[in-house]
Amino acid sequence: MDVSAARDARGTKERLVVIGGDAAGMSAASQARRLRGPDELEIVAFERGHFTSFSACGIPYWVGGDVGERDLLIARTPEEHRARGIDLRMRTEVTEVDVAASRVCARDVDSGAESWTSYDKLVIATGARPVRPDMPGADAPGVHGVQTLDDGQALLDSLARARGRRAVVIGAGYIGVEMAESLIKRGYEVTVVNRGREPMSTLDPDMGRLVHRAMSGLGITMIDDAEVTKVLTGDDGRVRAVATTDAEYPADVVVLGIGVRPETALARAAGLPLGARGGLLTDRAMRVRGHENIWAGGDCVEVLDLVSGQLRHVPLGTHANKHGQIIGTNAAGGYATFPGVVGTAVSKVCDLEIARTGLREKDARRAGLKFETVTIESTSRAGYYPGASPMTVKMIAERRTGRLLGVQIVGREGAAKRVDIAAVALTAGLTVEQMTALDLGYAPPFSPVWDPVLVAARKAAAKVRDSMA
Repeated sequence: MDVSAARDARGTKERLVVIGGDAAGMSAASQARRLRGPDELEIVAFERGHFTSFSACGIPYWVGGDVGERDLLIARTPEEHRARGIDLRMRTEVTEVDVAASRVCARDVDSGAESWTSYDKLVIATGARPVRPDMPGADAPGVHGVQTLDDGQALLDSLARARGRRAVVIGAGYIGVEMAESLIKRGYEVTVVNRGREPMSTLDPDMGRLVHRAMSGLGITMIDDAEVTKVLTGDDGRVRAVATTDAEYPADVVVLGIGVRPETALARAAGLPLGARGGLLTDRAMRVRGHENIWAGGDCVEVLDLVSGQLRHVPLGTHANKHGQIIGTNAAGGYATFPGVVGTAVSKVCDLEIARTGLREKDARRAGLKFETVTIESTSRAGYYPGASPMTVKMIAERRTGRLLGVQIVGREGAAKRVDIAAVALTAGLTVEQMTALDLGYAPPFSPVWDPVLVAARKAAAKVRDSMA
C-alpha cells in the first residue's frame, strides 16, 4: 500500500511516528497524546531495546549499589505508554527513513521480520552511543560502554563472571568518574586511564586537579596524559589488560568512559542535515532544518549555546525531556520553542560535588572572547556553623562588559546546586556586577552572609573594573 492509500485508509486521522523510546521520544509521544486524542492522532513508537523512559544518568548508581533495583530507574513502562494510547513496538529497530515517501522501515530485532510504516509526522530521538575507540580488542568480551539499561545489565553480568577484581576505566569524564566510584564500591581495584592532564575535561585543569585529589583519596589509581592503544585478551578471548604506549594495566573488566556521540547514522543515510559534531540540526521548534514534518530531539541533536552563540552537542536527560515536550506540542499542532542551553552539569566523587555552567577558559578563547578569571575559597555555611565545608568557585567574565561567561564549583555538601544561580544569571545575560546585587537566601546553616557565588562575582566585578582603568 502506498503512502497516499495508507492515509486514505486512516481517513482524516494523522499518524505520528517516533523513533526512540527513551526521554525525548516518549516525552514527545506523551505530550502529543495529551494534546490530541486517539481519534485525531495515531502515535506509533519504535524502540530497539527492552526498556522505555529510563534514567541513563542513574546507571552508575545502580551499578554501584546506591540504587537497589534496575526498575527504579524506569519512569514509565511500555505497558503504561500503551495504556495511554501509544502504539509502542519494543525490540523493533528502524533501519531506514524514506523521506521522499514519508515512511520508515522497521525490523523486529528477534525475528528479523521487516515492514514499512508510513507517517504524516516523524520524530527522531535516536539518542547517543558510547565512543568505542578504534583499536584492537575494543569489542572483546568484558569491555563495556554504559548508555542503556541493557548496557548496565551487561556490565553487572560481566562483573559477576569476572575472575578477578581489577577494573580499568578508559576516560575521566562524567561517566568515567562516576563508574570508577561505583566499581570501588563493588570492591574492585580501579585504574582510570585519562588522555587529559586532569579528570573532568568539562572543567578547567586547575579545577580538575581538585577532582583528581578526591579520586586518589578514594583509592583510585589515576593515569593521566595517557592514551590507550589496545585492549589485550586472554586465551578465552576476554579482556585481561589495557595497554598504553608505555605500560600495561591488568583488567578483568573495562568500562568505556570516553563520552558519547550522536546516534545519527539513520539520519545521515536519509540525507538529513547534520552539524560539525554529527548531531541533527533543528530550528528553535526542534524541527529538522528544511523538513516541515520531521522533528528531532535529545542526545542526537546539536543545540545553541546561549553564551558563545555556537552549536554544541550536550547529551543530558534534562534537555531531552524538554525537547520532547516541545516536539510533542508542535507535532500536535501547537507552538513551543527551545531557546538553547548554557551547559549546566553536576556530578560527584564520593562526597565531593562538582558543577559547571557556561564556558571554560578554552571555550571562551575559541569563541574569540576576551575575559577575566577569578577563583575564590569559601565555605558552604557560615564558618562558625557546624558542618561548614570548603568550597572553590571559579568565575569567568567578559573583559570590559563584565558579562558572566562561566562558573565552576568544587566542594562538599551544598556546593553543586549553587551552580544554578550562575545558570540563571547566564540565561538572563547578567553581568558579574549585576550578580552582586542578587537577593539570595541567607541563614548560617545554609550559607555565609555573602554566598560563595556572590563573593566570586564581587571579585570578578572588581577585576573587570581594573581592566577598564
